[in-house]
Amino acid sequence: MTPSVRRPVLAVVRWRRSVTASAVATVLVAGASAAGAGPAQADTAPAKADDGAQITQETKVADHEVDVTISSPALGKSVKTRILLPKDWKRGSAQTWPVLYAYHGGQDNYTSWTKNTDIEAWAAKYDVLVVMPEGENGSYTDWYNYGKGGTPKWETFHTAEVRQLMERNYGAGAVRAAIGNSSGGQGAFSYAARHPGLFKYVASLSGVLSMRSAGMPAMLMFTNAGNGQDPFAIWGIPWADDANWAAHDPYALAGKLRGTQLFFSAGTTGRPGPGDPDVAPWDIGLLSEIAVGADNKEFKKHLDELKVPYTSDIYGDGRHNWPAWIRESTKIWPSIMKAIGAKQVAVTARHR
Repeated sequence: MTPSVRRPVLAVVRWRRSVTASAVATVLVAGASAAGAGPAQADTAPAKADDGAQITQETKVADHEVDVTISSPALGKSVKTRILLPKDWKRGSAQTWPVLYAYHGGQDNYTSWTKNTDIEAWAAKYDVLVVMPEGENGSYTDWYNYGKGGTPKWETFHTAEVRQLMERNYGAGAVRAAIGNSSGGQGAFSYAARHPGLFKYVASLSGVLSMRSAGMPAMLMFTNAGNGQDPFAIWGIPWADDANWAAHDPYALAGKLRGTQLFFSAGTTGRPGPGDPDVAPWDIGLLSEIAVGADNKEFKKHLDELKVPYTSDIYGDGRHNWPAWIRESTKIWPSIMKAIGAKQVAVTARHR
């Protein structure tokens, strides 16, 4: 449900360094200067998460930018996460940094924010850690699996494993925000409601925020089936397993969002917005945004009824794609940074 319009490919050269699982402990400490992070520290193994999740590989992508491979018990496999490190980040430092988690939408992956936006440049202006975890087709829940549970547990991966690994190995602090596009926006709001206090600020860009509204379960299941997934295994069968759907629905959980700064946006008209491609009126990116926009308006009305504060931008023209999400992200970036106390820093180019 995330048609992607990519920005022009820049003529850049990326210097990369990959390490095997057997060498990761050395790279995570002795490779600090290679990550633009300062002097090497003593050779110690990376700390694990509470359930044994561990970082098995670190790859340098650019100065202050690394990819890590995480062996995840919650998922039953290894997946990757991309990290943007603050300018003054140092391996082994006792300092902690405010952190922003950036979640992607369906049919995208952990590289999508850096491929489609200038998030590296946005982050470079602030003393902030940015973490972009894998979500695999936009999954942001521990799968119901017809009531049996078990893997994949994406919520556990994001809110426990990744969080703990970032805090124990990269200096991620306890002051956090989350931003997500499409299903990543739904995930950010669901996580914030299900884990009160986890985030100071959450932003949804064209996310489904009322999962059980008329027609929305069918659209979600159709989208997930198109991704090759069993749509009933994720949250269960609509109506039959309504309690589990409600337990993950931002609309049903809206009262628990009180105390978290909220932002959400979506288009409503089904017409292209600034920077969108010239597509037919029946384009899926336009049609899906009509449904998401109506869904966001319903969610907005519900917050008003509950008197839960929020900021929204129901902007009319705009396709379900990155040009719209880039516009919204750049508008709210200073507000996100302020909410988590990320200070502005002197800007130097991030070498890619």
